[in-house]
Amino acid sequence: MSASFKFYYDLLSPPSRALITLFRVANIPAEPIPVALRKREHLTEEYRRDVNRFPKIPVIHDNGFRLSESVAILRYLKKTRGFDDFWYPEDAKARALVDEYLSWTHNNIRIAAGMYFFAKWRDPLMTGQKPDEKKVKKLETQLSNTLDVIENVWLKTTPYIAGENITVADIFAACDIEQPRVCGFDPLASRPRMTAWFGRVKAKLDPAFTEHHQFVYKYAQKSQEPAKL
Repeated sequence: MSASFKFYYDLLSPPSRALITLFRVANIPAEPIPVALRKREHLTEEYRRDVNRFPKIPVIHDNGFRLSESVAILRYLKKTRGFDDFWYPEDAKARALVDEYLSWTHNNIRIAAGMYFFAKWRDPLMTGQKPDEKKVKKLETQLSNTLDVIENVWLKTTPYIAGENITVADIFAACDIEQPRVCGFDPLASRPRMTAWFGRVKAKLDPAFTEHHQFVYKYAQKSQEPAKL
């Protein structure tokens, strides 16, 4: 078995959830080290000095080698840990289709889901102020439009994001689309292809996927509870 490495993460972060889920299902040994974003642990000088020069997660430390950015981490681990090929194929065309989604998601579903989550949940939590409903509504529309692209383009002719088989693209996509559930938003509503796809992906990733989304589902349930008078 390959040597373990340190993995700095917070399950509040979709890329963190994607990587730690991959580690479980692909049997990649890692030493998980939680970093509490809500407590601003990633913004300290100590964190910049000892963990990551950028105040971000996820990050790995592999025997003195430090690396941030989830996709860079994925590619490095494929080279150094050699996990099962179907997750991130060696074939140039098959890998290019996975990379196509990983490149697309940063400025699409990742940012759309993230900005909606920040405006409706995280920023009000950090500031104690009510959400800007006009801004939230605009971001919700953008999020819905982006989810429609996954429904009508990425999943139009194939059962998985990058083709006929599950890959890391599906792990990243599933973790990203679950983030707005914290705010009470159902990303699968009125999207039958995504609903079927998500069921297939979750079945292959569980129990790891569900375990790593307990925070999301906890707050999703709270958001559905009637307000107390």
